Amino acid sequence: MRVIFMGTPAFSVPVLDALVEAGHEVIAVYSQPPRPAGRGKKERPGPVHARAVELGLDVQTPRSLRTTEALATFQACEADVAVVVAYGLILPQAILDAPKNGCLNIHASLLPRWRGAAPIHRAILAGDARTGVCIMQMEAGLDTGSVLLRLDIDITPDTTTGSLHDELSDMGALAIVEALAQLPSLTPQPQPEDGVTYAEKIDKAEARVDWSKPAAEVDRQIRGLSPFPGAWCMVGEERVKLLHSQVAQGSGAAGEVLGGFTIACGDGSVTITRAQRAGKKAMSAEDVLQGLSLGQRLS
Repeated sequence: MRVIFMGTPAFSVPVLDALVEAGHEVIAVYSQPPRPAGRGKKERPGPVHARAVELGLDVQTPRSLRTTEALATFQACEADVAVVVAYGLILPQAILDAPKNGCLNIHASLLPRWRGAAPIHRAILAGDARTGVCIMQMEAGLDTGSVLLRLDIDITPDTTTGSLHDELSDMGALAIVEALAQLPSLTPQPQPEDGVTYAEKIDKAEARVDWSKPAAEVDRQIRGLSPFPGAWCMVGEERVKLLHSQVAQGSGAAGEVLGGFTIACGDGSVTITRAQRAGKKAMSAEDVLQGLSLGQRLS
């Protein structure tokens, strides 16, 4: 097929690679414009943009798709389909209608649960047992289109947003190749009205750990916000980012250090297994404790 690919972050790169490897003709790659980054604040292309250049593909980086020029450029591609994954711009109806088979979105949840911006984080934070990816026909509403294909995966007590991000990225790549191969025979399934939830963007205010909450909730917060933005607490006067944990045995006053890096919560306790001190790299809890005294209580 003649495919327009639309994506920006690292999550989208395996999808682009899979489309190329499957033999589709990627006639244009749309990505967010380069952003200032690094100490020198020089403009740097995003991961999809950089990968597309490596593959020798045409890259378009419009700041808006609502201009006459942007629409004309898009329509001139005469695409069979557009594949969209974490692109970052709203697609107006004229863009959605341009490809012969419309625009297909890869969404990292089991729709209609977790429509919106942060479905991976929210699934872990909520304690969902399963999540997955959906190939969805795009329409004007926020992730409201009919689903063509879905694949699911377990969320385990060891899952973090970082690990699930990578698994769902690879799963999305497999799913879109399968969907395009079967496109004429797939039956769009409208999303049910029951079970709709919205995955709001993660606010950094959500990241501070409240040790008075139950251990299961604290554990999900730590894993659900790892690696970004990272749940954190204060160890004395130092802010420490907590990157992995597990529910543990033992109890005590909220925030009490029970031994090692096991901390009492409002109900039960958690053991921190990976953390990051300010200005240092992430490391195992054992390595962190070699240079940091937790004292009797964390806040």
